[in-house]
Parts: sequence; C-alpha cells; structure tokens
Amino acid sequence: MCAHTFDVANADRLESAERFRFCSRDELVALVGPDADRVVDLGSGTGFYTREVAPHVGTAVGIDVQGAMHDEHRRYGVADNVRLVTAEVDVLPLADESVDVAYSTMTFHEFCTPTGLAEVTRALRPGGRFIAVDWSAAGSGDDGPPTGERQSAASATDLLETAGLAVETTVERPETFVLVARKPEA
Repeated sequence: MCAHTFDVANADRLESAERFRFCSRDELVALVGPDADRVVDLGSGTGFYTREVAPHVGTAVGIDVQGAMHDEHRRYGVADNVRLVTAEVDVLPLADESVDVAYSTMTFHEFCTPTGLAEVTRALRPGGRFIAVDWSAAGSGDDGPPTGERQSAASATDLLETAGLAVETTVERPETFVLVARKPEA
C-alpha cells in the first residue's frame, strides 16, 4: 500500500463531474473552512479540486509528483492565487509550520508513508488541519484503485496519529472515508 500513482495517460478521467459523487465541491470547501489562508492540495493532479477550493482561500498550492499533471491543470486554467509544485510528499518544498490546511482527495493511498505524513505534519502550522477523502479498503473496488491499495478509515487514523496528528472526524462511507486531523497547538 501507499505506492500507487495515477497514470497521466488517463488524466481526462480526473476531470469528470462524476467525481463529485465521492466528494462534492461543497463538502470539500466546507471541510477546508472559511478561515484557511494557505492551503495545499496533495496529489492535485489536473487541478479538479484545486480549482474548486482556490476561490475560497488566500493561496492554494497544488502539489503533484508528476509534472505532466500540472500541464493538464494548465489546460483548464490556473487561478492567480494557485501555485503548482512538482514534488514528492516525502520531501515537501514548504516551510515549517507554513500551511493552514493540507488536503488530499482520492490520493492519500499514494503517499501515506510515515515519511510522507511526517512531512505533512511538519508543514502544518500548530492548529493546522489535514483532510483526507480517499478510497476505502471497505469499498467494492468498482471505482478507484484496487482495494488492496487502499486504507481503511481505522488504518488511516492510526497512520495520522503516529505522525503526530489528532484525528477529530472519521467517517466511513460505502466507497470512501473522510478524516479530519489537527496538528496540536505548541
């Protein structure tokens, strides 16, 4: 687990409004919240969700391991307050405690290593939040990656707590889970 990367040859599939049935724009914007200034989309891909969040935050950083995904994002337009960064989550090019909210939509299973989650924790400011909406191991596997490449909400919670985050919300849904975790105040 924690090694799958979406094939850029299938990037057009990431632009389907059908994705909103797993995480709607309203749900994600509400999870990010109205007070988030600096937000990071981990595994931003074509920018499908970055474009939805950007109008509601000060700065959005779309991070993806594949530069070709940023090229796809540019095809759809990049808002002035969005910066695209090609990087591994294991080595985030972000200053310590510089992020209000980091979120991941259907990509947690791609970077959920102890090193990757330690980097996310390092980049979050005290009180900052991490949001994961991802494919659940309890799902059927009809959509998204094979179930063997997924985490359950319980295993994802364990990973986040091991990384030093306090999980505040856990929701297991038929195909996905939603987790909201917070970096403790200093």
